[in-house]
Formats: sequence, structure tokens, C-alpha cells
Amino acid sequence: MRKRLAILVCKLGHFVGKLIGKGSSMPGKFALKLCPDILRRVDLPEHIIAVTGSNGKTSTVEMIAAVLRADGKRVVYNEEGSNQIEGVTTLVLTNATLGGRVRADVLLIESDERYAARTFQFFHPTEFVITNLYRDQLTRNGHPEWVYRSILPAIHPETELLLNADDPLSSCFAQGHEAVKWFGLDRCSISSDGPGGVYHDGAYCPVCRAPMEYDYVHYNHIGAFRCTKCGHRKPATDYTVTEVDLEQARVTIDGEVNVSLAFRSIYNIYNILAAYAACRECGVSRETAASVLSNYLLKNGRMQTFRLGAHHGTLLTSKHENSIAYDTNLRYIASLEQDCAVLVIVDAVSRKYFTSETSWLWDIDFDRLAAPHVKRVVLAGRYCNDLAERFSYTELENWSVEPDIAKAAAELKANGDEELFVVTCFSDRDKILSRVEKEG
Repeated sequence: MRKRLAILVCKLGHFVGKLIGKGSSMPGKFALKLCPDILRRVDLPEHIIAVTGSNGKTSTVEMIAAVLRADGKRVVYNEEGSNQIEGVTTLVLTNATLGGRVRADVLLIESDERYAARTFQFFHPTEFVITNLYRDQLTRNGHPEWVYRSILPAIHPETELLLNADDPLSSCFAQGHEAVKWFGLDRCSISSDGPGGVYHDGAYCPVCRAPMEYDYVHYNHIGAFRCTKCGHRKPATDYTVTEVDLEQARVTIDGEVNVSLAFRSIYNIYNILAAYAACRECGVSRETAASVLSNYLLKNGRMQTFRLGAHHGTLLTSKHENSIAYDTNLRYIASLEQDCAVLVIVDAVSRKYFTSETSWLWDIDFDRLAAPHVKRVVLAGRYCNDLAERFSYTELENWSVEPDIAKAAAELKANGDEELFVVTCFSDRDKILSRVEKEG
């Protein structure tokens, strides 16, 4: 009775929530109050794919769902992005019969990295993708190795792990685990000889603390690492990007599968590869996976194009409190070599914790914008003065401050016609998108 009641309450709560525009976690919270082990009592599909990590979860999950559906599979996943246990419970129960059978071939779960152990205490994924682990939202996550330890209890011995072979910390999950598949990039056109950024989290081995060396790096400290003492190193990969051609917007996987890029970002390449690996492990053909992933445009709003006056604009979501997310988007702007303006908005640091902690701004390599084609940079939002203090320590001179986002948008609209890039967080994006003409 409790199981049926919990499912019914969750379904009704979800229906009401959609009518009034509320979030997707509350129905699951009510269901867990009624039946705390409800996730143990439902009949789940044969394939349960989980995705977690510091960056790329939402995008990777969306692409996996698109490929699996193109392959004819019924897929349910948390499209609304609620990725803690309450949101996962809502997802499962709203797609279940009153008897508790989930109506899907694949249950696909984006899981918050800190709370994965709680989400998977009653069931375990058949495939578990871990995209990366590095400094992110330090006010709640602390050190990346603390997040690593938080994820460990969520890993079941029977789960197949799909791990980023280029990440020194994520790769540690393979220790003592038999079922592991690796994805990563060979040395290619975007690689450098050593770590970049204004700090180096990968300087020491996460296993023995000895100095780490790198044969090549794709961004920050993600690349071909090797410990000078214990032998911890990048493993051989099962799914590999063997060639990157950013000019032609194309990557080659395993030397023979070509995928066209809708967005020429290193993040996009890793997300595509992770999605490709997960789908291939679920039996999808390489042709189907490559066809869907080629020129795939994300629907999650993380990257959008628009017009503002004579400017063609691109929104680059850069996840506040995560310097590597910023660095990769700044690297993308710098690589295009076309005249542009950049609007950086920091208006809300954290939606959940309401902090005003901005030390993470000092970890971002804003000097990437010191390029001849970046004609001007505008700093806006509540924390524009924190940004201004940070910019005062860069080599840039063509930057200005406008606290009011509406006024910053109006000033840009009235002047110039160069390409415009807006760098901001997902929680701040609508503050600029409400003032532009969206495309697509």
C-alpha cells in the first residue's frame, strides 16, 4: 500500500507542479516521506545509465538520450535537471505504473556528484559515466578529492564504469574495479605540451602525491599524465578521439568515425565522446551514434545564439564557481580570431547557497581575452566590481564596467556590429536573453 500511495502522490504532485510551474523535486520528496525505500521497490529497466562529474553532465545525458531514442529505445531521463535523490525519485515514479514498473527500456540519470551515493543506495546503474572531477563550487564541494570520496560509495561492483582516461582524479575510480571502459583524446591539433591556466590542480599524483608529468594536455591538466613514482598514468582508451579539426568543425573517433561539431569547444568534444561510448556500450551501432551526434545542437540552453542590434551573439554558459568552465569558453573565444565584443555577467554566485564568495574569479585565465580580435569587454551584474578588481591584474585594457545588465545590453545594442559573446552562468542567462532576439 505504501508503494502505491507514494507513486500516486508523486504523480499527482508532479501534475500539479507542472500546472503552477514549480520544480521537479518536491513530488519525489513527498514520496520518500511516505516510503523511504521506494526506489528499492520499483521494477527498473534492464539498462540504467548514470552520468556524474564536475562538468558536462546535462549535455552528455541529453546526447545519450537522443542517440538511444534514434535507435528505437524508450528512454526516460531527468530533462528538468533535478539531479539529487528527490528529483530522481520524481523521474522514476512519474514514469512508473501504479504497480511500480518503469515504462522504459533505459533509465538515464544525471546525478549530482556529491549526492550520488544517496541516490544509488537502493539500486545501482548498469553503466556509470564519470565525465571529470576538478575544482567546482568550492563553497559546497570543497576539494575535488572530497567529491571523489563522496562518489565512491555509489559505485557497485557490478556496474560498468565509463571513465575519462585523461583526468588524473576520475581515473582513480578504476582501482580495484573490474568492469571499466575508457574514453579520451590522443595528441591532436588542440593539444599543448603542458598544463595551462593560472593554477595547476594536476601537479601531484592523486594516488601517492608524487610530482605528475604530462606528455601532452588538452586543457588545464586534462591529458596524458603519468606519475613519477607510483605509475598512475593515462590508460589505453577504448573510445578515442584520434583527430580534431576545428577549422572543419570535425572530430574522428577510433580512426574511422567522423562527427561534425555544432560547437567547436573542447568540452563539446569530451561530451560527445562520453555519449558515444555510453551508447556503444548499450549496443547502438557506430553509424547511428555518429549520425545523431553530428552537428547536434543542445536543447538544454547551455549554448544559444541571438541578435542584439547589429550584433550576432552567442551565449556561452560558464558555470559560476568553476574556473575551468570559464577557461574553456574563453579559450573558444580566443581561438576564433574574428572581431568580437565580450560581455561577462556575474549577478548571482550561487542559486542554492546564496554566498557572495568570489575568490574563484582569481582562478580564471581572463588573460586569454588579451587578443587583437577582442575589441572590448564589458563587465556587468551585481559582482561587476569584483570582476573589475580581477581584470585590473590582467593585461587587458579595453574593458569597462556597467553594473546594470539592461544598460550594458542597451549600450552594446547601440554601438558596433562585431560578433558578441556573453559569458555567464546558467542561473544568470535569462537576464540577458530577455533583452535579445533569440535565433532558432
